[in-house]
Amino acid sequence: MPATRHLPTEEASDLVDLTRDILSKEVQPKVSHIELTAEFPRDLFRTLGRAGLLSLPYPEEFGGGGQPYEVYLQVLEEIAAVSASIGVGVSVHALSCFGLYTAGADEQKEDWLPQMLSGEQLGAYCLSEAHAGSDPAAMRTRAVRDGDSYVINGAKAWTTHGGEADFYKVMARTSDDGGRGISCFLVPAEVPGLTADTPEQKMGLMGSTTATMLFDNVKVPVARRLGDEGQGLPIALAGLDAGRLGIAAVATGLAQSALDAAIAYAKQRETFGRAIIDHQGLGFLLADMSAAVESARATYLAAARLKDASRPFSRQASIAKIVCTDNAMRVTTDAVQVLGGAGYTRDFPVERYMREAKVMQIFEGTNQIQRLVIARDLAR
Repeated sequence: MPATRHLPTEEASDLVDLTRDILSKEVQPKVSHIELTAEFPRDLFRTLGRAGLLSLPYPEEFGGGGQPYEVYLQVLEEIAAVSASIGVGVSVHALSCFGLYTAGADEQKEDWLPQMLSGEQLGAYCLSEAHAGSDPAAMRTRAVRDGDSYVINGAKAWTTHGGEADFYKVMARTSDDGGRGISCFLVPAEVPGLTADTPEQKMGLMGSTTATMLFDNVKVPVARRLGDEGQGLPIALAGLDAGRLGIAAVATGLAQSALDAAIAYAKQRETFGRAIIDHQGLGFLLADMSAAVESARATYLAAARLKDASRPFSRQASIAKIVCTDNAMRVTTDAVQVLGGAGYTRDFPVERYMREAKVMQIFEGTNQIQRLVIARDLAR
């Protein structure tokens, strides 16, 4: 059953209805094939982009949807409920535009942001490295100033849309001053020397290409640096606060789909002369799953409303990321249990949901790192 939405305006309700219509007609029929073949669904991102669904949280003056985060995240949840791969991709695209919007000069935003938000372009975010995932200040990818350009060398791991994106938001070291020596660059995909390594073979999210991006003397004009030298890490971390809310919404959409599949099966599967949902042991399990989904949604929406009110929300974003992704892992695992042996087969989607949920406890900062962020904030 579709999630019950409490949207602030009639326009927002119409937007969710439009999203559901596009998803049912254009996306849902293709999801199984995409996940089975690991085919990157570039055409579906264009479809969503042309409908304005890739740029919802950005201002209309740049071609965005002008929607509050509270609305954007509920649309994102709807997308993820149909395809977690595409939901993650939409969240990553929004994150990839964040640095330009928040730290770019007016001229940079006027020149680049409209095309990035047009729906025809897809972004990627290059922060992590093989040895520097949870500790981005330890990155080794380096950008060396050479006249009016920087020359970037290194490798960026775990890049969503790696090799498929049109632009990359890249963090690279410009000095040896620890985390204060990192700068942010907006790098076009077609620049010479930028290539994607062989995509990762993953447990889930097969429709979301993940690859290491290789920088071999990649020359980028100084004009493509966002902010001043040394501001890259604060730009990255600010973006991750918003990105964590995106992943929280994606995880909640995934959990909702798992719950819906489990309920549908429990209503039609019979044992001992009645539907298994009428057995208290199974009914209570489904009740706990429903409570987990509803509480996850309430948690990310509470954080989003703080963001929309321009109030601090970093701790609440980390809380939402933990609650929503841990709940998604539990709900999808329980959905497999509800279906029993059938849940362990590919005849039903719940085994895929369970595999997809696992990584959500890992990316955008592991849930262990989120607990560290929360604890430090409490100490302050």
